[in-house]
Amino acid sequence: MPPCFGVHAVNGTFGFLSASRLLALALTWIFIPTIAESSEANQGASDVFSLLKEESVSTALRREQPISQAPSNVYVITAEDIRHSGAVDVPTLLRRIPGIEVMQVTGADFNVSVRGNNQLFANKLLVLVDGRSVYIDVQGFVFWKGLPITLPEIKQIEVIKGPIAALYGFNAYDGVINIITKTPDEMKGSTLQVGGGEIGTVSTSTIHAGSTGKFRYRVSGGYDQTHQWRDRDSPALRSSKFNAQIEHLMPDQSNLTLSSGLVHMDPHDGPVVGVGNTILTPEVILPYVNLSYDRPDFFLRAYWNGFFAEAVALPHPLLQPFITITDRGGNSNLGFASNTYNIEGQHSVSIGNMGRLTYGLNYRYNTLSCDCTSSFGREHRLGAYVQGEWTPFRSLTVIGGLRYDLHSEINPTYSPRLAVLYTPVAGHTFRAQASTGYRPPTLYETFQDVRLTPLVPNPLLPSSSAVLGSRNLRPEEILSYEAGYQGWFYRHRIRVRADFFYNRTSNLIGRSSTGAVTTTLNTDKTEIYGGEAGVEFQASSWLTGFVNYSYQHIRKNIEGLARRGAPHSKVNAGLRAEWLNGMSSEIVLHYVGPATYPLSDSFDFFNVSPGGRVSGYTLLNLRAGYRLWEQDIGDGLRRSAELAVSAFNVLDDHREHPLGDLIGRRIMGWLTLKF
Repeated sequence: MPPCFGVHAVNGTFGFLSASRLLALALTWIFIPTIAESSEANQGASDVFSLLKEESVSTALRREQPISQAPSNVYVITAEDIRHSGAVDVPTLLRRIPGIEVMQVTGADFNVSVRGNNQLFANKLLVLVDGRSVYIDVQGFVFWKGLPITLPEIKQIEVIKGPIAALYGFNAYDGVINIITKTPDEMKGSTLQVGGGEIGTVSTSTIHAGSTGKFRYRVSGGYDQTHQWRDRDSPALRSSKFNAQIEHLMPDQSNLTLSSGLVHMDPHDGPVVGVGNTILTPEVILPYVNLSYDRPDFFLRAYWNGFFAEAVALPHPLLQPFITITDRGGNSNLGFASNTYNIEGQHSVSIGNMGRLTYGLNYRYNTLSCDCTSSFGREHRLGAYVQGEWTPFRSLTVIGGLRYDLHSEINPTYSPRLAVLYTPVAGHTFRAQASTGYRPPTLYETFQDVRLTPLVPNPLLPSSSAVLGSRNLRPEEILSYEAGYQGWFYRHRIRVRADFFYNRTSNLIGRSSTGAVTTTLNTDKTEIYGGEAGVEFQASSWLTGFVNYSYQHIRKNIEGLARRGAPHSKVNAGLRAEWLNGMSSEIVLHYVGPATYPLSDSFDFFNVSPGGRVSGYTLLNLRAGYRLWEQDIGDGLRRSAELAVSAFNVLDDHREHPLGDLIGRRIMGWLTLKF
């Protein structure tokens, strides 16, 4: 055991050694072994007790780099994390990351945000699949159960906490989640996964990938189904998806990639929004086409995203006896049609041995047609950015960036970012950064026009009230400061991470009522500060684990539906075991403290308010698996067959929002074949 863990070493010498001598001894005991071991690990030395290799990430700088050198707070969920989790959706995976807020409201409706910014209809986190945005610009949310990929296709999920608008522009307000899929070479062959269990849950995936000449291809399809938590005989989600990708390998490490796909959901239970609406969407169609050309230090990409839905606007079940929600003509059946066209390019050049310059340009055009808006909505966005990296010493790197965005509905915005990385010894990195981000008003917030009508005449209520958008909205803004540390100890058996942050948000978009009119408008500002700390470890060749804690405090809040609500404390912990005989198991526990969320005044007026406070809850998920067969077929590929059983929310039922369903237990069985 290293002497830094010996109690006798401290008790026997503390009185005789100066503070400087103690510091020197501590550095010797801790850092010197770590330097040698880090070097050995980087040289590829084999050690069954080594922690997982340091991940490479590409989202923070839009190029590959070790995670410890990323100028942002980055966490990675790997393909093995996904396999061992038994999860049926991405939000369940994201719960393990400190500082990430995950709120399940119905069987189909999730809200995901960062560091106290969660809310119904969460709209401040940019989500990408292979660099293509799946964030619905025109309404400002993500269909988490309608992502255009199956879980076995995912190589890793990179999660950046904190604004990164300097590179990604609007909507990278809380951060970015980039879901990166495996290449056709990494998935060569066929994969079949079938899962089914309680609550009418079905999850299936079929993928085939291969190559011919200079072409690589991947074709995938999937079907997901689940029933409502509140009514287990009624469907909450039926989702079918299909994707196809083809790559053409070109000279000079270049490639041309064309991908296209479609997600069809029928129905989708939700989303639930802050004014108490439950939008039941009998049909949602999400098609896309993506074309990209990539070579070292340069890319050019263009894509089209479609969003077409037939929705039924309903009050929350508690309000359904009292009011209706309709368009101007009194119709509750609303049709949505939206198109997003995007083109972007980026180029990087090295400047001597100490610097690198990256610059890029993008243009986006959004349209929205809906019965619930006053007119056809459209917007143009044009952004340009530049980023510089400077390494004057091996231990010091400075990254600075600035983005300028034009938007047809708001004034121009500037999004700066500055980060400093300091690595005093190998394997230990300190990071400080400051950044700004924006979320512009959506086309729906700009042009919304719906009616709330009482079912029973009431002298205290108008016969009908209008909920209107506004063309005078300013973008929501966040200013963020952050400091962090990441370090490896004991032959990469332990990784320690800690981060502290302060966020000031302003111009948050909310609503104000005057008589029979409710108007969308900008509200005041709020301040949130806190921190996160975590440890990942490998206890033996077959046992790994993690534990992390996050704390956040809302120092200054605002009133109304834009009010922030978040738990003060959250704890995540997990253990994973994998044996040579093919057996594996994982246990993951999440504790989320109590929180209070804003509700519409309508609940109090009709005396049906459930109260805004949600009790703290503990979510325990389990999985056990057995690989029946495994065969190495060369080129790093294997054939295998695995059976598994997973259990979600083993301990007790709970709500994650006052208007949400009571989330129960779900047990599933799984079969995965690779051939």
